[in-house]
Parts: sequence; structure tokens; C-alpha cells
Amino acid sequence: MSVVTTMNVQPAEVQLNNPNMAAIASKQRFQDVLFHRITQSFSLIVLAALVGIIISLLINAWPSFHKFGVQFIWRVEWDIVNEEFGAAIAIFGTLASAGIALLIAVPLAFGIALFLTENCPVALRRPLGTAIELLAAVPSIIYGMFGLFIFAPLFAEYGQPAIQSTLGQMPLIGPLFGGATNGIGILAAGIVLAFMVLPFVAAVMRDVFEIVPPILRESAYGLGCTTWEVVRKVVLPYTQKGVVGGVMLGLGRALGETMAVTFVIGNANRLPTSLFSPGTSIASTLANEFGEAADFHVSTLFALAFLLFVITFVVLAAAKIMLMRAEKAKGA
Repeated sequence: MSVVTTMNVQPAEVQLNNPNMAAIASKQRFQDVLFHRITQSFSLIVLAALVGIIISLLINAWPSFHKFGVQFIWRVEWDIVNEEFGAAIAIFGTLASAGIALLIAVPLAFGIALFLTENCPVALRRPLGTAIELLAAVPSIIYGMFGLFIFAPLFAEYGQPAIQSTLGQMPLIGPLFGGATNGIGILAAGIVLAFMVLPFVAAVMRDVFEIVPPILRESAYGLGCTTWEVVRKVVLPYTQKGVVGGVMLGLGRALGETMAVTFVIGNANRLPTSLFSPGTSIASTLANEFGEAADFHVSTLFALAFLLFVITFVVLAAAKIMLMRAEKAKGA
């Protein structure tokens, strides 16, 4: 015995004219508008905070910029007593240590991410991935203590003499590895930064490599491609934006890192003559001198902070432009 249930279907005009339906539609429109405005306000808060940071830095740094002008960027003086300052030494230390960190960390992170997504046995994939994430969660001061008390003595005893006896004897690049082997300096800071940057970049690359649809990999393997060919022709083109984003995330961390660099860079306000020489960075200079600064010295430190912001912005903008050009070339 079957029971047939008939539904009372009303025409669209009747539903719209129904007061209850009109009230429901009005309520839904109000909820949509409210949700849109709330989410928009959250985005504007972030933008307002960014603009506020820029304005506050510029206002506090203006006395220094007004006195030294654009020359502040390439001046090498740092005389607190006579109030003669320049940012060249700190900028050089920042860029050099961050560049060394990326040169070491990016290839290693690329290899780790590829191993975890392409070749790693299933039983090891989760433990290794978790270990990388735990390394990314280690506080920076722990890396700094490791660099000062463990890495620097070992680097001074074994690493720097080996580098001097090999790379230090080569023409052109040999002078970069001269000087005293005391375990601290620009190169040591770059290597410690590489320890810090590596987990971030590797974790991001692993995540973006995992989002590649399996059917793309299987199709490439079915055509006879090797693992490297699959990575080069399928995985990397598909995840280009994510890979560059991971590298930029690591670069941003390296440029702005404070405590780890402060421990091992040497904190010397003089232009380094080699990668073994002690130096300073913008972040380490701010950490070391802000507590005791006064008057014009404070303005100079704000000027350094503003320059660090500009450097980071320029690097990220360059990466964005590079991605846009790559996308246009791919479309063409």
C-alpha cells in the first residue's frame, strides 16, 4: 500500500508576495551585508595598523633623515658621542646574513620537501613532517644560545679552518674567508639563520607540493617520466606561487630576526672585511642599543627600523612582480 504525499507548491509570485517570505529574504540580505561589513572592517584594521606603523616610524625617524638625508643609507659612521650615524654597516650585515641563510636553507628545504612528498616511505612521512614543524616552533633565543655556546666553538675549531684552507685559497673569493677564526661573525650568523629558516621553508614547500592532484603525477609517470622530470615539469609549475611564498616567508624571518643574530654576529659597528669578521645587523643594533639610547640616538634607531621595513617591502614587492611576469609568460 503506497501513500502519495502531495506538496503545496506555490508560484514564485505568491512566495514573494508572502509577508513571511519577504521578511526572511530581508533578514538574509541584512545578514549578508552585516557579514560583509564585519569582514571588511577586519581587513581595514590590518591596513590601518600597517599605515600607523609606517607613519609612527617615519615621524620618529624624521630628525635623523632631515640631518643626514639620503646619505644616511651609505654612511658608515656610528659615533654615538658625536651623534654621527650611518646605516651602511647594519644594512650590509642584514642583507649578507639573510642572503647566506637563504643560500643554505632553500636547497635543503627543497630537497626535504621533495623527499617527504615523492620518495619518503609512508611510515616515516608523518614523524619527519612533525619533526620539521617542531623545529619551526623553537623560539629564536634557543637558536641563539645554541649558536653561541655550541655552534660557535665547533665552527671556530673545525669549520672556519677547513673553509680557510679550501675556499680561502681560491682566487677572487679567497679574501671573503680571511681573518680570525673565533666562531662568530657574518657567516656564523647566516648559518644560524639558515637553521631557523629551514623548517619554515621546508614546511611550506611540503604543504604546497602535497596539493598537486595525484592524477597529474600518475599521468606523468604513465608517460615514462622520471621523478625529477615529474618534479620539474609538473610539481614545480603547479606550485610556483607557493614555493616562492615559502622562500619569501623565510627571507622575511631572516631579515627581521633579532636575538639569534645578536648572539653570534659579533655586534661590531664597523664594515666587515670578510665573512669571518664580526658585524652587526639592523635588528641586532636595535636590540643592543635601544634600551640605552636617548634623544637623537633614538631617532636614528627609528630610522634603521624604517629602513628595515622598506627593505622587506621591496623584497616582497619584487617577488610579487616576478610571479606576475611568470604568469604572463606562461599565459603567452
